[in-house]
Amino acid sequence: MLLTGAGSMDSYLQFITVLILFVFVLVITYVTTRWIAGYQKGKAAGSNMEVMETLRVTGNKYLQIVRVGNKYMVIAIGKDEIHMLTEIAEDDLIWKDSREQELNFNAILEKFKKPGGKEND
Repeated sequence: MLLTGAGSMDSYLQFITVLILFVFVLVITYVTTRWIAGYQKGKAAGSNMEVMETLRVTGNKYLQIVRVGNKYMVIAIGKDEIHMLTEIAEDDLIWKDSREQELNFNAILEKFKKPGGKEND
């Protein structure tokens, strides 16, 4: 009898230890990912080129609005080629609010928690 109680206690301790290690690995992964993203973002800051928006046309073809210096251009990107389509004046562009573009994990999780996985506005 006494041996069975000690065996189940060891099982619980092993489970708690594995759970703590799992959470520790998740935290380390999260912190590392955030640090690398911040490093790469800081490294790219101050450059004269920036992709402002991307639209997928087909499986491997995209349209992008690119800022080069003070000019905005629309380029077409295919599997093996890139073509400049036109130049756009900055006044002709309509930018979404940056808060709409930034989705954090909680917003995505809440979206999938709702029935049907769709937002109810």
